[in-house]
Amino acid sequence: MRQLTLLGCFLTFFVIGHCDAQQIAILKYGGGGDWYSNPTALPNLIEFCNSNIDTRINEAPETVEVGSVSIFQYPYLHMTGHGNVFFSDEEAQNLRTYLLSGGFLHVDDNYGMEPYLKRELEKVFPEKKLEELGTDHPIFNQHFSFPEGLPKIHEHDGKRPQALGIFDKGRLLLLFTFESDLGDGWEDPSVHNDPEEVRLKALQMGANIVEYVFKN
Repeated sequence: MRQLTLLGCFLTFFVIGHCDAQQIAILKYGGGGDWYSNPTALPNLIEFCNSNIDTRINEAPETVEVGSVSIFQYPYLHMTGHGNVFFSDEEAQNLRTYLLSGGFLHVDDNYGMEPYLKRELEKVFPEKKLEELGTDHPIFNQHFSFPEGLPKIHEHDGKRPQALGIFDKGRLLLLFTFESDLGDGWEDPSVHNDPEEVRLKALQMGANIVEYVFKN
């Protein structure tokens, strides 16, 4: 069972899935990228999860900065955007400690952040590389089944969707969803006018990620 050291809770251990309220936070980062994009996405995903996979996540996600000790209060961090990402050395070390202590970060490329993210992840984990998850990874077969792996939600450059991860001792601690744009599919229907079946695929894949973190 995953355990997360919460510096904000007297350095005690927090067992994911066994707290009074599960929480997700949006990661605010520097560099000029729009970390605040897709404002309706995460609330919609949380509502879907609470209704469909029996989570009890706080309906309103919090916002935390990369370098803040507050990130240790959240078992699940979400990060998105279109452009530049920058971590100071102190922020990179803080994020590294959080992830190695049991935390989880889902980075969803809203389009255009991939080269900047990869550059900054080298500060966080200079000894690790992003690895592509196989279609047999458990994240694709939680409450919902995705036998072909990460679904394609929005088209940008004609590239196939990829789920890339960083692992430590076999544990997936960071997931980077690329060329899929799950967050656009989580947004209110009026934002992108996606067909309902496309939105449903995005929400179901998001629910699988949440379930993988909170229930395994």
